[in-house]
Amino acid sequence: MAGIARWGAALGLGVLWWWAVLRLAMAPDAGVLEGAVAAGGWGLSLLPVHCVPKARAVGAVATGRWVRAWRAAPVTTASPHPRSDAGSGRS
Repeated sequence: MAGIARWGAALGLGVLWWWAVLRLAMAPDAGVLEGAVAAGGWGLSLLPVHCVPKARAVGAVATGRWVRAWRAAPVTTASPHPRSDAGSGRS
């Protein structure tokens, strides 16, 4: 039953989107509503629907990999710059 409802919703939203696009293209009095429906439907088409969780993705980088790499790196400190009025340090 859920599959039929899903197909019905997809068909109904598809018909609504095509109505908005055709009305924008052909009707001189098309307005903001049609534009919003057409832009919204187009924006939804850009969503990545073929994504899988990172744990199941082939070749995915483990979570926290870069954090561990940065924490494992040795911490170095630069020597302080001599002050201009401190002299060269030679006697």
